[in-house]
Amino acid sequence: MIEWGLSMKFEEYANKYDNIRMSRVDGILEVVFHTDGGPLQWGHFGGAHTQFADAFADIARDPENRIVIMAGTGDVFSGPPASEDEPFPGDAQTWDEIFRTGTQLTTSLLNIDALVISCINGPAYRHPEVALLADIVLAADGATIVDSAHFPNRVTPGDGMNLVMPLLMGYNRGRYFLLTGQTLDAREAHSLGLVNEVMPREDLMPRARELAAQLNRQNSLVIRYTRRLFTHPLKRAVHDVLGYGLALEGLAYIDERARVAAGQGS
Repeated sequence: MIEWGLSMKFEEYANKYDNIRMSRVDGILEVVFHTDGGPLQWGHFGGAHTQFADAFADIARDPENRIVIMAGTGDVFSGPPASEDEPFPGDAQTWDEIFRTGTQLTTSLLNIDALVISCINGPAYRHPEVALLADIVLAADGATIVDSAHFPNRVTPGDGMNLVMPLLMGYNRGRYFLLTGQTLDAREAHSLGLVNEVMPREDLMPRARELAAQLNRQNSLVIRYTRRLFTHPLKRAVHDVLGYGLALEGLAYIDERARVAAGQGS
């Protein structure tokens, strides 16, 4: 749970993160993900992975946040598609950093005591769980959801994907999604219950703001405690398996890179 004695003020974190642009009016916080003003390019070690973990923790510690709207920039929600050619160290120290920030990213997102609306403005190639764990999920009609970074990229599904997708889609559909690299378009995601509304990209933010204004009519404790009720079962599940998934992902990745370096393939 959040210790309110450690609360943050908006001015302390609003301009703190290179990959996140924030603004707030009447308790409605808009959080826009980007890289140099364009679509978000996922990265570790000071990039989005680390920044999201820290930013969500800051947002969670600010009791003045009542509603949070998360959105991507341009025509991609999060990219690029993962590739085996990405330079990435395969050592324990690297994975210790990923383990810590990966655990914090998901737990801090769920620790936010404001209701969360996400806008999937285009393909979510990396970490789609960030958007899908919102209380209300909106998607552009050109949006897609895929887990490009794990099993299709010779990596054990971790980062919470091993938990979130089977939980949201159903166990068999979730495993199929992770194992085959399935890409879901917005309409398929809507039919599976992953997305609540589908619309043209230009309508996403106006609709999110309309919903935020509607939710914001409630008093602060109703908002805060409703969010806590919604996130409680997710927090329990994350506590049980998130770290385990990240650890197994790291072990398998280190082994895979060692085999490649030795010229053995997989």
